[in-house]
Amino acid sequence: MREADDRFRITLAVPGFKPDEIEIVAQQNQLTVTGKPAEENAKSTYLHRGIARRAFERRFQLADYIEVGSASFADGLLTIELNRVIPETMKPRKIEIGSGDAEPRRIGSSKDKALENA
Repeated sequence: MREADDRFRITLAVPGFKPDEIEIVAQQNQLTVTGKPAEENAKSTYLHRGIARRAFERRFQLADYIEVGSASFADGLLTIELNRVIPETMKPRKIEIGSGDAEPRRIGSSKDKALENA
């Protein structure tokens, strides 16, 4: 897993799998990657198989405000791009400080206003 600014990247080695044998599911704050190899022809027999093709499942707990952006598959590596998306209400904002020249505003009820006018 790598981090760069507000982006993250998960890279998984999945040798021997095809893209259609891998499923990526993002649900709430959890990312699940599942690999299920396709059924093979029963007629073929292997003397030696260097890469085992077993089913797998990997779960990643995601922090708040993390969204799955995209996924790509190349040369036996599955890459999943994640983005941190912070809502505008949660971002820090700058509050301007007014100068002392302006007349202060008074907050009061309608009775106060009636007394001022009398």
